[in-house]
Amino acid sequence: MTTATTAPPTAPAAAPPARPQPSASAPSLPSLTGLRWMAALLVFGLHVHNFRYFGGTGARFMSWGFEAGASGVSFFFVLSGFVLMWSARPGDRAGRFWWRRVARVYPVHLVTAAVALVMALTLPRQPRPTLPQGVADVFLVHSWWRPWWQTLDPVSWSLACEAFFYAAFPLLALVLRRLDVRGARLLAALAVLAVLVLAWTDAHHWWDQPISSFPAARLPEFVLGAAAARLVLLDRWRGPGLEASLALTIIGYFLVPQVTDEYAATACTIMGFALLIPAAALADLRGLPSLWRRRWLVRLGELSFAFYMVHLLVLRTGTHLLGTRPRFGLLTGAAATTVAFAVSLGVSWLLYEGVERPARRLLLRRPVRRTTA
Repeated sequence: MTTATTAPPTAPAAAPPARPQPSASAPSLPSLTGLRWMAALLVFGLHVHNFRYFGGTGARFMSWGFEAGASGVSFFFVLSGFVLMWSARPGDRAGRFWWRRVARVYPVHLVTAAVALVMALTLPRQPRPTLPQGVADVFLVHSWWRPWWQTLDPVSWSLACEAFFYAAFPLLALVLRRLDVRGARLLAALAVLAVLVLAWTDAHHWWDQPISSFPAARLPEFVLGAAAARLVLLDRWRGPGLEASLALTIIGYFLVPQVTDEYAATACTIMGFALLIPAAALADLRGLPSLWRRRWLVRLGELSFAFYMVHLLVLRTGTHLLGTRPRFGLLTGAAATTVAFAVSLGVSWLLYEGVERPARRLLLRRPVRRTTA
């Protein structure tokens, strides 16, 4: 999961700013940070649905609203490619890029993995990982082997995919910088085609195991986001505006329950995400109205990574107080969901302020060089 620079603009620009050059420092895109929060919220709703907090009418409502919530992870993958390509530094070395990525995700990952391990050792009915599983999780390679994909903190499977994307990004960025507009469009089209082909093969059981958590299968989403960013940098993106892109995204989201589970659902939302993210970026660049860059939403977007990493641990802990699949009535289920949400948000704020930000500053701090006459 990646974040755009989050400082919201103080006022709409009077005129569209000069388009960013591929070699220049790219402007901030706060709307993308706000959108990250909405994607994290969809994943939270999916897990509340899976834990069966609601029965009856409430269960039907949750199924309608959040059964497709796993598509929020697909949004993260596309957004990650876009933001990394947008903010790529000219002449940056691969080692420096990878170290910044380590500083971004590893502190929170290690803390949540440690909490998950303590839960596994102390709470009943919690899966206990073997030593190889734990080591694979710590080094973010566990998603390459399906039986291990939800080791320790279950949502960390997506970090293993991101780690693979980060490993591939320096080469991808090198290729994209050498492509003209036609080449970038062709690469984006090939990425969409790869998603559709993989979705079809997964739906028709061509694979021995589901591929939704397999890092190589999720790479086309990341490549699509990076290619879209390249087109925006070249000022040659020609997609619909923010409102139309959001409408297409919502339509795709509600198409997900009509297809089979797992990877095939990605085909329903991939086009909407590929249009929505550049549209939100251009709204920021051109000073157009955007709900997603409101201060409170941008602030929640800053917390979204920590929230994503802790919310399932909170829900797992709640099963020892509420029971497994309690199927509450509408009011009781809403109250339980509100408490779980509030606890998850509070813990994510502590994790962001106490671990994520200070650890990143510490790891990226430059040593002071002494000057001599």
